[in-house]
Amino acid sequence: MRARAQLAAGLACVALLAGCGSDDGAGDGSTAQAPSTSKPAPRVIVATAARGFDAARVYREASPGVVTIRSVFGDGAGAAEGSGFVLDQDGEIVTNAHVITDESSGSRKPAKEVFVEFPDRNVVEAEIVGFDPFVDVGLLRIEPDGFALHPLELGDEAEIKVGQPVAAIGSPFGEQQSLSSGIVSATDRSVTSLTQFQIEGAIQTDASINPGNSGGPLLDAGARVIGINQQIETNSGANDGVGFAVPISSVKRSITQLEEDGSVEYAYIGVSSQALYPQLAERLGLETTYGGLLADVVPGGPAEKAGLEGGDDKLRFQAGEYRTGGDVILEADGEKIVEPDDLSQLVVFHRPGDEVTLTVLRDGEREQVEVTLGKRPDDAGGG
Repeated sequence: MRARAQLAAGLACVALLAGCGSDDGAGDGSTAQAPSTSKPAPRVIVATAARGFDAARVYREASPGVVTIRSVFGDGAGAAEGSGFVLDQDGEIVTNAHVITDESSGSRKPAKEVFVEFPDRNVVEAEIVGFDPFVDVGLLRIEPDGFALHPLELGDEAEIKVGQPVAAIGSPFGEQQSLSSGIVSATDRSVTSLTQFQIEGAIQTDASINPGNSGGPLLDAGARVIGINQQIETNSGANDGVGFAVPISSVKRSITQLEEDGSVEYAYIGVSSQALYPQLAERLGLETTYGGLLADVVPGGPAEKAGLEGGDDKLRFQAGEYRTGGDVILEADGEKIVEPDDLSQLVVFHRPGDEVTLTVLRDGEREQVEVTLGKRPDDAGGG
C-alpha cells in the first residue's frame, strides 16, 4: 500500500483548552499561571544519537524557546494542537499554517482563538499576524511584556549535508517539550503544501516526528533552526521514519512578507515539466543530456503568453511515462535545469512581475525566451 503524507498537527480536546487560563488575564497578554494540577515535568525522549552530536546540549539551548500551540475553531467544538518557536523579543512566534487555520468549510480560515503555552507553564492568547498556505508557515504575536522570551537562532540550509545529525523538539501527541534526534535523510525534497502547489527544497529526516510536532523546530548541532517540522510519510498514521521539514530559506521569505503585509505573494510561470536524463534524451533524439520537458503549459499563463509550448505526445520509457513534443527548458537566467524541481526553485525566489530569461530547445534549435512572471494563484494549473 502506498504511503500517505500526513500533516503533523494533533487534535486537542476542548477540555484541555479549558486549562489555558485565558480568563485569568492571558487573553489580554498578561502573565497567567497554569493551574496547580498541571502535568508532571516534561519528559525528554531521545530517539537516536550520533557520534559527536550533543543532543542534550541542543535541547538545553533550544527548548526554552519552543512552545505548544492550541487553536480553537468555529464554535469551539474543534481544536488542534501543534508546536512553534519564539522568533524574537517582540513576541513573534513561528509555527505551521495548518496548526492555526482550518479548511473544513471549503476555504482556509484562521482559528477563532490561539493559545501559546511556554515551558514555564505560562499560557497566553496570541494574535494571528498571517499565514502562508504555499509553504505552510504561520506567524503569531503575543504581548511580550512580563515574559523572559528565548528566541531561537535561524540557521542556513545551504550548509545542510545528508547524514548530519539533527534534533526535533515539540509536543507529539501532547507530550510537551519532547526531543527526538536523527539525521538528515535527504534534501531538496518536494512535499505537499496546503494548496495544489508543492513545497520545494524540503528537508527529509528520520528524527521522530508525530502528530503534534507540526510547527516545531528542526535543529542542527548548534541549536539553530534549519527547518519547521511539517509532515510525515506514513502507512500507520504515526511516524514511520520519514518526516519532512519546511526549509528555513522558505520560512524566512514567508516571515518577511507576513511581517510586512500579513499575506504573501509568489511568482508563477504556469508550466509543469519533467526532468530529462541522458538515456531519455537519447531516446528522443535531443542534443542535450539535461533540461525540463514541458509537459503542460497553463492556458493564459505567463509561459503561454511568452510562446512556450507543451507536449502533445506520450512516451513510455524505462517504466516511466513522459509527455513529449514540446519545448525543453535548458536554462533559466543562466542556471541549468537538471533536477525535477530546479525551475520551480528558481521561480519561487522571484516576485510577480519579474522577468526571467529561458534558454529553450525547440525543433533542434536553441532560443532565448523572455517570460514575465505572474502572481501564483491558489489553485495550480501547473508549475
